[in-house]
Amino acid sequence: MPADRFDDHYENFPVASLLLPAPLRPAVTAIYAFARSADDFADEGDLPAAERLRRLDGYRAELDRIECGAPTDHPIFLRLRPHIAAHRLPLQPFRDLLDAFAQDVTKDRYADFSELMDYCRRSADPVGRLLLHLFDAATPDNLRRSHAICSALQLINHWQDVGIDLGKGEHGRIYLPQDELARFGVTEDTLFRRRANAEFAQLMRFQIDRTRALMREGAPLGRALPGRIGMEIRAIVAGGLAILDKIEAVGCDVFNRRPSLAGLDWPRIFFKAAFA
Repeated sequence: MPADRFDDHYENFPVASLLLPAPLRPAVTAIYAFARSADDFADEGDLPAAERLRRLDGYRAELDRIECGAPTDHPIFLRLRPHIAAHRLPLQPFRDLLDAFAQDVTKDRYADFSELMDYCRRSADPVGRLLLHLFDAATPDNLRRSHAICSALQLINHWQDVGIDLGKGEHGRIYLPQDELARFGVTEDTLFRRRANAEFAQLMRFQIDRTRALMREGAPLGRALPGRIGMEIRAIVAGGLAILDKIEAVGCDVFNRRPSLAGLDWPRIFFKAAFA
């Protein structure tokens, strides 16, 4: 899964990887086009909050049109609708994604981990649910494992981007749970001063350990799914775990560098996906 298979917003998720069966790639790229464009409404540019929410509401209206069989001329939905019909994809995951993107417009702090996981349930888990429906593999066990992987990937993205997220919105966006900031003695002033002190490193190692455990909880999905699909999942898991290792390797200083996957990482990831 080369680095150019990831886009700026969903780099920890695969986009039409060569490991996926060719017949499924158009559906996967259509789903990601929907997610990327909707996420841009929430995060990109200088639009006021009301306009961002209005655009997300427009996407909700398009989903309603699909549900009632009304026509559309919107290019994102013209591309998406045939795949929803052909694979009988549920619409709720798309709505959940829009809810999460709208939440990013209006919410910039999370009281505790359960509140953050509720966000992950809507911002990340729907992608896995839709892919399992495409694979005709949306069993309860597979969904549970998929949700663990997707939530872990979302958390990894948050931990990579602690410094970047501080520059978003009017007051900065902080996904580190507020009660855990207090427990480890990390203040918002510490974050905005971009100080990776001992307390911050301890907080981040706590997040890394919990996220790593969540990823490993979902990892058996890569063996439960057959062939290239299972290989894809195993590569995703290996890539996510590699990023956590990289965050630790820089002493959790995600303010001065953003740990991410590079070209030389991919052979090791493929090896783990194939043989681990």
